[in-house]
Amino acid sequence: MRSFTNLEASIGRVPGRIVTRLGAIDFGRGSEALYRDQLPGLLTELSHRARVQSITASSAIEGVVVSDVDRAERIINRRAAVLRTRSEQELAGYRDAQDYLFQQDWRPLNAGLLLHVHRLLFAHTAAPGGAFKSQDNLVVDRSPDGTSTVRFKPVAAALTSFAVDDLISRYRDAHRSGEHHPALLDGLFVLDLLVIHPFEDGNGRVARALTNALLMDHGYNVGRYVSLEQSVAESADAYYQALLDSTHGWHEGAADPWPWLEYFTGMIAEAYAVFADRAAAAKTPGTKQERIRVHILRHAPATFRLADVRTAVPGVSDQTIRLVLEQLKVEGSVRADGTGRAATWTRTSVV
Repeated sequence: MRSFTNLEASIGRVPGRIVTRLGAIDFGRGSEALYRDQLPGLLTELSHRARVQSITASSAIEGVVVSDVDRAERIINRRAAVLRTRSEQELAGYRDAQDYLFQQDWRPLNAGLLLHVHRLLFAHTAAPGGAFKSQDNLVVDRSPDGTSTVRFKPVAAALTSFAVDDLISRYRDAHRSGEHHPALLDGLFVLDLLVIHPFEDGNGRVARALTNALLMDHGYNVGRYVSLEQSVAESADAYYQALLDSTHGWHEGAADPWPWLEYFTGMIAEAYAVFADRAAAAKTPGTKQERIRVHILRHAPATFRLADVRTAVPGVSDQTIRLVLEQLKVEGSVRADGTGRAATWTRTSVV
């Protein structure tokens, strides 16, 4: 679509800082095979965690929250026989959409795939899914006082089907040419899809689910092991600002794609850095307790949760983490604030 009309003009000259990120992304992709050979158990564990984080985070961005963590995990792992609320239904829908894109041969990329992913998102609800919007829509910001500001005006409903087909055709042609970095083309596809805004609801979730699929289709599998959706949720303001900055003048073909592409490539590069850190932690010599202890005292934030340690030091049980925390608490190295899942821990000394 618009971003693909003249690629040489829009992304022919890549800013130096983004060139550096693309190098880090390609280096990370090159390391994936090594990790698969040396740490298959770690990758299995990371993929399970990333799946849960991605489904909950992408849903939460849209206000779909199941506050009971155990209940949410039962839904994600298909152990809940009944979905009690609309949020539970939509959480299950994102689960189905992501699992389809991760586990099935979803190719080729076409309008039918987008419609199928959207249908899966709403399959457990009474809302219709699997159809493009029938009325024009606006993307707005709503303030606490009830006022709203138009963020951007999407493509008209009457032009949506054409716009989607045109975007996919131009995107596929751009990849076949081999003239531009795949991550940049994937980022442009997501940008244009969000500006087209082809559905009445669920546009962000469809775009985020497809982000992982498109990257994996070109060999960038980090989204399997580190949740990109979680990264978006943790940087939501920057995410929306980057999109806003790259939509000005889009309809006229005068938009600047680099604010969005800088955010997009930064997110992927950071995910690869996290992936490498977790792999390195798994290969660190010493017992599991020693690895946990080193992480808490030398690498963890000043205040953290048990779940943060679990994510940073793969391959250890919560019971082992709690044992080390209690030892450090007795030593006076950490203190606990609260109890249970909501508890936070604060480091009081560093070794």
